[in-house]
Amino acid sequence: MHASCADTYFVFLRLQSQRGFALIELLAAIVMINVGILAILMALNSGMVTLRRTADRSTAAAVADKQMERYRALLYSSIYLDTASLAATDATYQGDSAYSATPPPPAPPGTQVNQVCAPLVAACTPSQTVQGADNKSYRVDTYIVSTTPPGGQQVKQVTVVVRKAGTTPSLARVVSIFGSSF
Repeated sequence: MHASCADTYFVFLRLQSQRGFALIELLAAIVMINVGILAILMALNSGMVTLRRTADRSTAAAVADKQMERYRALLYSSIYLDTASLAATDATYQGDSAYSATPPPPAPPGTQVNQVCAPLVAACTPSQTVQGADNKSYRVDTYIVSTTPPGGQQVKQVTVVVRKAGTTPSLARVVSIFGSSF
């Protein structure tokens, strides 16, 4: 019994001394600061990625708008894609939902959506790579489909899809309808 009282006394003294407790507090504080700094860095990184993605989409929208403006400046009969260039398009172009694999029916002159374009200009090219305002390369795919709304006249639906060069997902998609009387 005498030995157990002695042990209890020394244990009690050791508990009261608080030696080494400051080291444990310091270690806990460093861990908490580390977690806080990592959280701030992750938030900054996330913001940078979001900002970069938004800048790419904004530039792609401007590129798509520029391509669509080319068609708005043309006469209805001049809105078409080059037949030879259409035949040479790749799987990315043909895999888009705006692509129509069925050849258009014979149409009166001036209403075709694909014919020979000489010289080949940007408005006739179905797929091209252009440089955006941010000096990055963007792939511009243009689709033209002839449709006739119920009870209406034949119109051409032009779809412009912009992607980052070398990638499949689209960054911007613009659709416009052109008619011979509007």
